[in-house]
Amino acid sequence: MTRHLPVAGSEHPAPAGAQCVGACDPAERFRIVLILRRQASAEFHELVDRLTANDPAAQPVSRKDYEQRFGASAGDIERVKQFASAHGLAVDQADASARRVVLSGTVRQYNAAFGIELQRFEHQVGKTTHHFHQPSGPLHLPEDMHEVVTAVVGLDNRAKAQPHFRVVPTSLASAPADAPGAPGAPIRPPIRAARAVTRSFTPLQLAELYSFPAGDGSGQCIALIEMGGGYDTADLSAYFKELGVSAPRVEDVSVDQATNAPTGDPNGPDAEVTLDVEIAGALAPRALIAVYFAPNSEAGFVDAVSAALHDSQRKPSVISISWGAPESAWSQQTLSALNDALQTAVALGVTVCAASGDSGSSDGTSDGADHVDFPASSPYALGCGGTHIAASNGRITQETVWSEGENGATGGGISATFALPDWQKGLRVVRSSGGAGALVRRGVPDVAGDADPATGYEVRVAGADTVVGGTSAVAPLWAALIARINAARGTPVGFANAKLYAQPGAFNDVTIGSNGDFSAAPGWDACTGLGTPVGSKVATALGSA
Repeated sequence: MTRHLPVAGSEHPAPAGAQCVGACDPAERFRIVLILRRQASAEFHELVDRLTANDPAAQPVSRKDYEQRFGASAGDIERVKQFASAHGLAVDQADASARRVVLSGTVRQYNAAFGIELQRFEHQVGKTTHHFHQPSGPLHLPEDMHEVVTAVVGLDNRAKAQPHFRVVPTSLASAPADAPGAPGAPIRPPIRAARAVTRSFTPLQLAELYSFPAGDGSGQCIALIEMGGGYDTADLSAYFKELGVSAPRVEDVSVDQATNAPTGDPNGPDAEVTLDVEIAGALAPRALIAVYFAPNSEAGFVDAVSAALHDSQRKPSVISISWGAPESAWSQQTLSALNDALQTAVALGVTVCAASGDSGSSDGTSDGADHVDFPASSPYALGCGGTHIAASNGRITQETVWSEGENGATGGGISATFALPDWQKGLRVVRSSGGAGALVRRGVPDVAGDADPATGYEVRVAGADTVVGGTSAVAPLWAALIARINAARGTPVGFANAKLYAQPGAFNDVTIGSNGDFSAAPGWDACTGLGTPVGSKVATALGSA
């Protein structure tokens, strides 16, 4: 008789305050995803190690080569199909290149197949009650499948990822007449939220302040990962016309049946999606902006990133992620699965820019401890933190850490999950209490940009001009910069961290402020990383033509 053993890291602890309200309906039907091991794993990890170490002899692989060398084997896919058949589960899709097998079945079938009991939960957050289901304990798999299957995602459908944007207060904002860069009439937005706007900027103005190299991202594809909401094409048309730039080509990609579904709420996820499209599109108008819509769940997040990486039609060269959650919120196997996908990005030569969060050094947790946001904390992502920017006569006069207490602060700190990468060795971390010491684990963020809503981005959402901030704006800002550099180079930058850390002079060093428990300091710090870009110098550091 085949032994079934627990799968390490497959526990799904419920969030504090969540109440179990009983077992799931045995007849309820939904889909899950099994992620399989890759072929030639040792060869793959050697390639990733060389690329992250900036080995000039190492080259990324094409998507076609990746599938042939590092995709799932036919034998492993067949083994999973046999397992599914034995438990009455249907195989909806088998994708060797992405190493994914999608199964559909009922609660009763999943309980029997994985040795679990799926439970229903309620979780009150503010005035909203969230409903979700998840297993009561670890998953179990037959002994001969433990090495074949690296993760099972979809049994926990809790919405964990949060969009990292902040909408600003009710008042009128207007940029001074000397504001740089916008060829069209400046947007003068009515503003919403909690704190006075001191100065707002169009993306074009920020690109000039940050000395972006000339370019329009021609020939590139920027992938945006979105976990809800949507955009209105009328907003995009009006926005780009008002900026005086040609509207980029925007394509929606449905992942797990999710679609572009704007709610009309300017304070909801529509603001995130629209912000991402408008910033990336304004700064790289000749790039294809591909928006990957997925359900807000662990499976949805993994599937969206996988879909972008293995999209052989659009071939994104840079991915922008403005959603995330504290490392502690993810199950260990899902965190590993997403991190594995980001290693695939390194192998394919795709740069991944991820927002570091908007809730300071706690990342919005209430346990009194420091936390960092994932996926920004992955050593294979370029973590993007936030600043408050002041400018005059087309120049930055001062930049400080974005930190406004309850109104938001840049995420940043020290990972509890990931080891110290080679390119961060020798750095120090400074605490706002006055203590300082060697950085001993992965530090977050890597880079920064304007994120304070009080000096935020002028955008158009739900039919109205407004100002939005948050580190979610910094990820597409950096993604567009990378797209411009990729277009100039003729080849993608790929993994950029090691090269950037070797050139600290390519940044405006931010040395004032804190995000709670961590303080800004000369050089890298756990609030704004290396600093904000001097775009032309970043291009040189990354080998632009």
